[in-house]
Formats: sequence, structure tokens, C-alpha cells
Amino acid sequence: MESLPEAVLIRILASIPAVDLVLACRLVCCQWKNLVDGAALWILKCRQEGLTGAESQENEENWQNFYFLSKKRKNLIKNPCGEEDLQHWGEVENGGDGWKIEELPGDFGKEFPSEEVHKYFVTSYEWCRKAQVIDLRAEGYWEELMDTTQPKIVVRDWYAGRSDAGCLYELCVKLLSENEDVLAEYKSETIAIPQDNDANWTEISHTFSNYGPGVRFVRFEHGGQDTLFWKGWYGVRVTNSSVTVEP
Repeated sequence: MESLPEAVLIRILASIPAVDLVLACRLVCCQWKNLVDGAALWILKCRQEGLTGAESQENEENWQNFYFLSKKRKNLIKNPCGEEDLQHWGEVENGGDGWKIEELPGDFGKEFPSEEVHKYFVTSYEWCRKAQVIDLRAEGYWEELMDTTQPKIVVRDWYAGRSDAGCLYELCVKLLSENEDVLAEYKSETIAIPQDNDANWTEISHTFSNYGPGVRFVRFEHGGQDTLFWKGWYGVRVTNSSVTVEP
């Protein structure tokens, strides 16, 4: 294919799956390696698959990583809305009567902004907490990507109270090394929702960036309780938690 114009060769290569481009095609010859490592091929693949965005800049590293990160983008939290009871959640602290899963909108509650969410977790009259630890390598985010590109890690959670009861809410997210040393941390204040509140759902979010090399795990923990110490499940409600790795 040495006689083919470069623009034509790029169009041919753009039809090949991205993993094969990196693992096989770039090993064929110096010309193919330069094309796979260059920007033009990945710009074309991004445009073909509708992945172009203002976040990218026209250089090799950003466009190739933008492509892979965009294709991989998904919520890394498993069972974020309680559809599988407490499955996938660890380090569960069941204060009071413990965690419970309820159907939206629930007593003295409001519907969630998205029709795709049908359930939520609700806390009791003593602190209830639960956590997930996300293994980034197991999810396909290799060491070099995390250490050099350091893509954004975006954390979101939704919480609400019952309109007839006050409650407390907390969120704590840590970026951990191979040995589970804390490399970066976000911890919300203890958010107090008063009794006779509007029961609206509120989103809380944080974006980790420029966190340095070595991040291998993300530990997500949230929880709360009611402030009236009523037996049952009058504490904060949480649902639709998410952790995403983004370009």
C-alpha cells in the first residue's frame, strides 16, 4: 500500500477496529505506525462515530485518548438505584433499622428527574453507610492512560429527604493507589435537610483532575440518617450514583 496516497490509506485504516490498529496495524511498517500514532486517523474515526467534541485538541495523544475514553464511557457504579437490592455494595453499615430499598416516589417524596430511575436506597434513625471500590484496570483503564493522561474522574450522586422528616447526608470519594493509599479525596460537608422540606432530589458532583500518577481504584461511599430518630426509614434517600472516566 506504499503507493496509496496517505489520505486514502487513512480512510482504509479508519475502517479497522481501534484495538487492532494499536496492537497490530502499527507494527506493520513505519508508515502505518506513524499514521496510527498521528492525529488524522483518530480525528476521522471520531467523526465517523460521532465522537467529536470541544474537549479534544488536534494532537496525537488527545485525539487517540479522546476516542478510547469516549468509547469506554459508562457508569462504573454497579446497582446505583437499588434494582438488585444491596448487591455490589460493600462495607455496609446498617444503623437503626438499616438500609431499605423503596419504589419512587415513596411516602412524602417526589418523583426523580429521570423516568429511567424507579427505586432508591433509604436510611434509618442511626448512620447508614455503604461503599463500592472500583478497580480501574479491571474496567479497562490501563496504567499508562491513568498515569500520563490522567483523564477526568467525575462523581455524581442524588439525595433527597421526606417532606415530613429531617435528615443528614454525606458523600466521600477517594482515589487509591495499588496499595490503597489515598492519592486524592473529596468529602462533602454533612448536609442537613430540615423537616418540612420540599422533598426535591438534589444532585451533588465532583470532578477529579490533575491527580497525579498511580491511581488504580476509586472508593465511593455515601450515607446518612434521619434527625428525628424515628423508628423505620425516615432518613436520607439516595439513588442514581455514578462514577465515570471522561476525556
